[in-house]
Amino acid sequence: MIGLMMKMTRVEIIENYLDHLFKDPKCELNYNNDYELLIAIVLSAQSTDKRVNSVTPILFEKYNSLEKLMMADLCDLEEILRPIGSYHKKALYVKEIAKILVLYYNSNVPIKRKQLESMPGVGRKTVNVFLSEFYNIPAIAVDTHVERVSKRLGLAKEDDNVRKLEEKLKRAFKREDWGKRHLQLVLFGRYYCKAIKPNCNGCRLKEICKYDKKKLD
Repeated sequence: MIGLMMKMTRVEIIENYLDHLFKDPKCELNYNNDYELLIAIVLSAQSTDKRVNSVTPILFEKYNSLEKLMMADLCDLEEILRPIGSYHKKALYVKEIAKILVLYYNSNVPIKRKQLESMPGVGRKTVNVFLSEFYNIPAIAVDTHVERVSKRLGLAKEDDNVRKLEEKLKRAFKREDWGKRHLQLVLFGRYYCKAIKPNCNGCRLKEICKYDKKKLD
């Protein structure tokens, strides 16, 4: 195994293992349309997809249109969103996003980055996830999982900020693979290369992993 790895580049080693673990990676947020996906991504900040998926069916069943969402009682939205944390501001985000989409975009989520990022709670990471998932536009979103895995595997430096890390990943991987690599890195960080007690035993990337080397120092 070590001999084979020496003949491959770091990126090729990582790509091969990610393809082995996640041949056809999927976004784990549940949604039925463009605005449900956008709102779900916004709600996932400082939360987990599992928790978001526990509240969005309740949210979108009770308020099954953008018009109803924009007119929703704020206290009721807060109660629905309470399990995901930061529910006060996220309830405001949901109402305001719905209002903007209805009043300015004919209830359709715009595709232009500038328009998306002008909405409350919608930053670069959210836009990258949305465009990649819904429109299949090549993009790499850097969340906490992607950042942790990339730095452990030597794809970025420890002091690289999120934007610099994104650019390094875009240079490392083929443009047509950006969406897939993003999802694979997220899933790898979520289920294998976890922040606490990562599953290092049996990991084929141990030879190039900075975290594993630190454990041996």
